[in-house]
Amino acid sequence: MRVALFVTCVNDTLYPRTGRAVVSLLERLGVEVAFPQAQSCCGQPHFNTGYRHETEPLVRRFDAAFREYEYVVTPSGSCAAMVRDNYPRIGAKAAAEGRGRALAEAAARSVPKTYELTEFLVDVLGVTDVGAYFPHTVTYHPTCHGLRVLGLRDRPRRLLEHVKGLELRELPGAEECCGFGGTFAVKNAAVSAAMGADKAGHIEGTGAEAVCTVDNSCLMHIGGTLARRGSGIRPVHLAEILAATEEEPYA
Repeated sequence: MRVALFVTCVNDTLYPRTGRAVVSLLERLGVEVAFPQAQSCCGQPHFNTGYRHETEPLVRRFDAAFREYEYVVTPSGSCAAMVRDNYPRIGAKAAAEGRGRALAEAAARSVPKTYELTEFLVDVLGVTDVGAYFPHTVTYHPTCHGLRVLGLRDRPRRLLEHVKGLELRELPGAEECCGFGGTFAVKNAAVSAAMGADKAGHIEGTGAEAVCTVDNSCLMHIGGTLARRGSGIRPVHLAEILAATEEEPYA
């Protein structure tokens, strides 16, 4: 099986380790991973800020970059949600404005093959035990896009529960937003910070050594809040936990 990695802007710029973890994990499971160099931003910041027309070239670019692949896998619930939930809206709007169906067709090609990592592991590969080893206490925060748009439900937890050595701690108020929300954190900084403080307090209350999510954007917000509070809890993307083994432990 050959898939394409959609690494996303945040991971490419700030968290390249997560992208490498995805490749290591999938290759260990027998998947051939390609990285199309033509990929770029999915357009989520533009679209969420009201620049729909400026997002359209990025829809076309995504389609062109990944057209030859059967599956597109991304370690980002929010970017997967952008493709699956908003690309069809953008295509439909363009068609309704009399600008043809090219964008709608690009969206139709992209949507069914784009998977967030845990969806791909559980639903396509049919695995929950990926042979991971992570001897630490961990709490899991379900991010908003993964929880509410993609409907990941218990997929991430099922994967974590099969990691050797890992003790999963329940997170109080787990389904509450961490406060990041992309441009929300910029436009509503005080509210965002207050929500982040609430989330950090719940995380600290678990006594876990690490907190993980399926989105490094949310993890960046949570990790920054924890650091400012002087907490020693490590923010770790779920892909990095799943990629760790006894032979190659997470450093």
